[in-house]
Amino acid sequence: MDEDNEIAYHLYEKDGHVTAIWEMQGRKHMRTIDPRSEEGKRILGSHTADDDEPPAEDAGQQATA
Repeated sequence: MDEDNEIAYHLYEKDGHVTAIWEMQGRKHMRTIDPRSEEGKRILGSHTADDDEPPAEDAGQQATA
């Protein structure tokens, strides 16, 4: 599948809770999925975070250390 057509999910968090899931095709936002919905729960349960990016908290601590 071409990278521009690949579907990816971006999670948005606030205070440690996922508030929205964005379905992206390339750089285009296709739709927003409620994480409390059946589909949102299925996505959260079946996908993992990319391992190549450290969590934001760790990145901030590394930058100041």
